[in-house]
Amino acid sequence: MVALMDCQLHEINRLSSRTDTDNYLPIHQHQVEAKKLRPFTTYYYQFTQCGTTNRSPVGRTKTSPSADQKIDKIGLAVYSCSNYPNGYFNAYGNAARKDRVDYVIHLGDYIYESSVGVQGRDARATNPSGALLTLYDYRTRIAQYRTDADLQLSHQKFAWITTWDDHEVANNGYRDGFSAMNNTEDSILRFGGVSVDQRKMNAVRAYFEWMPIRQVNMDDNLRIWRNFQKGTLLDLTMLDTRNYDRSITDLNYNTDYIYKIHDDAGRSLMGSQQENWFYKTLISSKKRGAAWRIIGNQIVFSRINITSWFGTFENPYNEDQWDGYAKNRARTFQTLYDHDIGNNIMLAGDSHANWVSDLVWLEEHPYDSATGEGAVGVEFAGTAVTSSGFGGTIQSANNQSSSLVRDNSELQWNEGYYRGYYELQIGYDAVHASYYGMPTVATRNPLEISLANFTVVNGGNKLQRPVAGGKVESGFIKTGQVQMTNLTYNTQNQSWAVRNDFNQMFISYPRTT
Repeated sequence: MVALMDCQLHEINRLSSRTDTDNYLPIHQHQVEAKKLRPFTTYYYQFTQCGTTNRSPVGRTKTSPSADQKIDKIGLAVYSCSNYPNGYFNAYGNAARKDRVDYVIHLGDYIYESSVGVQGRDARATNPSGALLTLYDYRTRIAQYRTDADLQLSHQKFAWITTWDDHEVANNGYRDGFSAMNNTEDSILRFGGVSVDQRKMNAVRAYFEWMPIRQVNMDDNLRIWRNFQKGTLLDLTMLDTRNYDRSITDLNYNTDYIYKIHDDAGRSLMGSQQENWFYKTLISSKKRGAAWRIIGNQIVFSRINITSWFGTFENPYNEDQWDGYAKNRARTFQTLYDHDIGNNIMLAGDSHANWVSDLVWLEEHPYDSATGEGAVGVEFAGTAVTSSGFGGTIQSANNQSSSLVRDNSELQWNEGYYRGYYELQIGYDAVHASYYGMPTVATRNPLEISLANFTVVNGGNKLQRPVAGGKVESGFIKTGQVQMTNLTYNTQNQSWAVRNDFNQMFISYPRTT
């Protein structure tokens, strides 16, 4: 049974839970869909085991505003790429303890399918120990991730709005395969008789069982793309640019081929059904008068020349991002420009680094990097909760950021050393973005560093200048200064201190022979 309570913890409803369990599920997992709730209202809930005194901790959630409701402000905490063996999920706990947002947005790679460490020896060794293929494998891995105390705290305190990326299934996924797997007979035999489609369905079923998300379409198990009308303040559009109907991507061995076809008009990240729905949703959002369009997608949207990072002069882009689907991006821009749709905020994860850019159709419209004129919005792309970044020292990472910002006119700030997240405070007048870095994820701790703060004014369609107030903690900013203070905030006791004692970002593992 589930008790639903108001803000004074008075019981207002009692609901029956549905248990998703069969012979393969290692632990019981419950889902409840409560109905007839008031919009934009905080509720508390608690699970009880019938016939016993066993009770869960009290959870909290918040309903979505009605489409015509005037909401002064909505706060979002945005995450991506949480790799369990890499480190502790401190970023989840920090936002939960600060408690400044209404909802959590997760842009994918909630779990990773790879295996690291030795069980019984390493505290965060993966379970199961091999590659994930079966329904049991994916259920077990998600269950292990849920043992992280800070992830538990975030789920306990916030309503989550999620989409998936590739690692919920397998690396560099697309419609017909992954980087190490396809539907050929040799591949199916190599993976124990499991096909691409079966592996994908196993992962998707486990995802819908464990995540606080309705199945969007009962006749379309793979659909996760959807739109939330959050009052007259914003539309939140969550895309699937990874698994639904994506054309072939960069699989590491075919990079040159993908670069040759990256500008092909037939290539799509979403497939025609989702792509047409997306453009109609953007147009409808403007027509209904929503102040902002917040677009949650997996991968970096803006053009990023990565020659100075790890690209080549022959192939200067990451073809697994929107750069590998140039005409799909052009069609998106054309929709925005042709229908005069402004106040667009693109969210992205996947890259394990922070990227903040003006949204610009560089091939078709003039753009002034100094003023931002010519843009139709802003992209806020975030680093990983724990997945690896640029590597090396802060200084070497900042040097890479300097080259990347120099080589990309629309890229205003980049940072690749810290793990972390960002928060958005969205009001009718402006959107404020605050980026936070974890000084280490090698241990569980409540510490974070404020890295940079940005503002987008209603109708501005660009980052407010001077960008980030002309000052950031780390990385590189196009116009301004990097001032490394190491001023660290403790979200547990709300204290500040200058800390210089963190020399290891990630958990390390003994080498195996």
